[in-house]
Amino acid sequence: MNINVDRLRKQLHAFDFRKLFINELGWDKANTDATVQVDGQDYCLQAVAQKRGLVVFHCPTPAGQPFPDYAIRRKIDAKARKTFHEHLIIFTDTANTQQKWQWVRREPGKPSAGREIGFGAGQSGEALIQRLQTLAFSLEEEEGLTIVDVTSRVRTGFDLERVTKRFYERFKTEHDAFYKFLQGIPEEDLQRWYVSVTLNRLMFVYFIQWKGFLDGDQHYLRNRLERTRRQLGEDHFYSDFLCPLFFEGFAIKERDPQTRALLGNVPYLNGGIFQRHQLEERFGQAIRIPDAAFTRLFDFFDGYNWHLDERPLRDDREINPDVLGFIFE
Repeated sequence: MNINVDRLRKQLHAFDFRKLFINELGWDKANTDATVQVDGQDYCLQAVAQKRGLVVFHCPTPAGQPFPDYAIRRKIDAKARKTFHEHLIIFTDTANTQQKWQWVRREPGKPSAGREIGFGAGQSGEALIQRLQTLAFSLEEEEGLTIVDVTSRVRTGFDLERVTKRFYERFKTEHDAFYKFLQGIPEEDLQRWYVSVTLNRLMFVYFIQWKGFLDGDQHYLRNRLERTRRQLGEDHFYSDFLCPLFFEGFAIKERDPQTRALLGNVPYLNGGIFQRHQLEERFGQAIRIPDAAFTRLFDFFDGYNWHLDERPLRDDREINPDVLGFIFE
């Protein structure tokens, strides 16, 4: 099916979901509005379109109410499922500045898993538009189309790609390997917690270094590890470079000349992920991580291309920010 991306984008920005699905993606009209009650509040599910029984709902935030959080959105989905087993819900705020597209994957014998894509006013929406194109149906497809086919399309657009799951399986192995290197935290559950904190930070850094935001070097961490070894010897990277990068580079806007010389041109990131963690407040002076831990981890990370723009994954070596969401989940 030939899709007019400009019109698709226009309908997305206009919050005109009926035209988006029916006029641009080839879906059918639906007249199955419903109202569900969650925590004493009524939410209207306005039927946007349907295809072979899979219904797309628009759930506007009730007047005077805050945008529903993730827990409430999942409860709304559970209520909708009692009547409409297969569905997609688009949540919007009262000012039409925010959208959350929610699809929940359900498989026999497994817990349900919510998949959401956000869009806000002022954003391009390219990542969402690319996913929506997988939901387009042509006239030639209509004759043999079934609910299974439609659900499969939605899953392709909204579920995590197989490469993300493969990455996570390997990530768990590397998490366990990194844990064995960690020293200075006494309890196993706290050790594993700190490994997760460290690896999540490093994955974030991999995304921004791939864009050239760290001293213009796409291999910034690897090259700084090697430079630290040359200048200071083995096993100084964590304490003498990585901690200053996190706590004096990313977390502080004004840096002294010594820090600037050590780190090069790196951005100030105004976010809690690079503030000192409570475990670092308790055990910071005692924590030790040898260089070998980072060499192994970077070997793993360097096997992937890290894309910050959330493009759909095309091969088994591409990673986008969906990975972080999956690992956090």
